[in-house]
Amino acid sequence: MSAAAALLPAGLVAPTYGTDSLAAVLPGAAGALGVDLTTATGLTSRDCAAALGLPAVERVVVVLCDGLGHLNLAERAGHAPFLRGLLPGTRTLTTTFPSTTAAAVSTFGTGTAPGCSGMLGYTQRNPATGGLANMVSWTEQPDPYRPVPGAGALPVPAHELQREPTVFERLTAAGVAVTSVGPARFAGSGMTLAALRGGAYVAAESLEDRVDGVVRALRPGGPALVYLYWGDVDKTGHHHGWQSWQWGDELEAFDREVARLVRSVPPGTLVLVTADHGQVEVDRAARLDVAATPALAEGVALVGGEPRALHLYVDGPDGVDGTHGADGTQRAAGADGRAAAVAERWRDVLGDGAVVALREEATAAGWFGPVTDHVLPWVGDVLVAPRERLTVVDSRTQTPASLELAGVHGSFTPHEMTVPLVAAVAGKG
Repeated sequence: MSAAAALLPAGLVAPTYGTDSLAAVLPGAAGALGVDLTTATGLTSRDCAAALGLPAVERVVVVLCDGLGHLNLAERAGHAPFLRGLLPGTRTLTTTFPSTTAAAVSTFGTGTAPGCSGMLGYTQRNPATGGLANMVSWTEQPDPYRPVPGAGALPVPAHELQREPTVFERLTAAGVAVTSVGPARFAGSGMTLAALRGGAYVAAESLEDRVDGVVRALRPGGPALVYLYWGDVDKTGHHHGWQSWQWGDELEAFDREVARLVRSVPPGTLVLVTADHGQVEVDRAARLDVAATPALAEGVALVGGEPRALHLYVDGPDGVDGTHGADGTQRAAGADGRAAAVAERWRDVLGDGAVVALREEATAAGWFGPVTDHVLPWVGDVLVAPRERLTVVDSRTQTPASLELAGVHGSFTPHEMTVPLVAAVAGKG
């Protein structure tokens, strides 16, 4: 049993960050293209390609469908005839903790882990300012409990927080033509620069236009990798739940375009389809609000993360006694004791409904993979991962719309943690 699994009750899935994980996909694609690289966590492109069963090719397309968990796909496969036909050969990979886009896509893009990339969830505290940083929009709310309209830009450049070279950068340096195809608003965004910098960016809004953009990018000769992102499966799940008819319709549309993509790219092109995480549907009767639960609010200076993976911070950026430096090298006097007390109160309230761990326990167990010194202060003093369909929100910092989401993710359940890796070679089979 791994250290990460040792902290988790039976039935939950621990992240691994090895060749059986989402971190291996882009290094594996590099290996398929004949490019040798080794990531900061020790993954090599050759080992990843071999472990994932990827053939040697000159062109690779990698499609990341946000929110398309392996179990979500398998249980709704009637809406995906093309992908269903490939399910018998599909590999199941584990994603990150938390099982959410910022952490997973940065791990995917660098071939490392959240503890290296510094992208630890939907929101996290900036230790230098105390603001609640949103790692998807790359914005920061300076005073989280007195929200003001319009958060300001996160005052941390993408390359300063996420310091690992991306696989795209390494491929470009090796002479591989790299192209990302996605919405115009993602071009040059903080998250794109952090997790997926390198190569060219082609803006395309509809899925059909993105598939056409991939095909155009592959026409020139020479080795090439093209990346396509699609977010509407996840978005639909958030609003309607992954078991809804709306989610089924969105999966059908995605499946149809993936099939067209495989038919349209040059013969011999390797097409990989994966996801950043899956989803579960909320149980509104089991939802808890920190703002309305004194035992949960006591001793907590700030709640980060998301309803299925919370970072609880017991001190402000300088500590209650002013001894905690912004670099995190010195914690405020008594911080460990306060964190332990918060963890105990949360365990008392949540019982078997969540896994509650101190920062030291979670990092020692490898939940975030290796954690670098500059990333450690961003990690919550206490980490909380709800089980089953429980969610924990904080109405002081979350928008009314976010409080009403039907589908969520972030925790350790199989539906959230397992993602597919579908592989097809154009012109074969």
